[in-house]
Amino acid sequence: QVPPARCALFDPAFSAREAAALRALGLCLLPENEEGKHDVEGAATLFYMVHCGKALYNNLLWRNWSPAALSQLVIIGNSFRGIEERLLSRILERDYSYIAKVLKGVEEVALPSHPRYLDTFNDTSVHWFPLDKLQELSPEVWDFVEEPMYQDCEDLEIIRKGEGAPAKS
Repeated sequence: QVPPARCALFDPAFSAREAAALRALGLCLLPENEEGKHDVEGAATLFYMVHCGKALYNNLLWRNWSPAALSQLVIIGNSFRGIEERLLSRILERDYSYIAKVLKGVEEVALPSHPRYLDTFNDTSVHWFPLDKLQELSPEVWDFVEEPMYQDCEDLEIIRKGEGAPAKS
């Protein structure tokens, strides 16, 4: 069991009340919007990122862009294969290049859908990055480590640092 103090959370949409409740539970709230650019710092880390935008996954991969670091993380979130199937390859490679480059180095298992919520959690998978698979990727894959900027991205599904969360009703 992971102690609550070792569980770090962030959502730019957390209200002050939600943040206070999470802290009262002993959970650690990250102090700022990292835009998904969280470094695992060599420790095995589970990311629960259900219904997140593609840029968050791409940023997380970029921040940990090495076989050693990626092999330490597990992501529960939107299916990378689903992302690949739904996006034109030129858009995937231009806007979400780290997702595109790691597709051959990731293992993915879809979570079973719930009969009551077929349209809600129908694209959730567990992703992990076996070191041996990552080491089989060409060395050129690891050479390009430019930070993603998303300047040409039309449908960016991320709240950028400094932007407020959408108002709640």
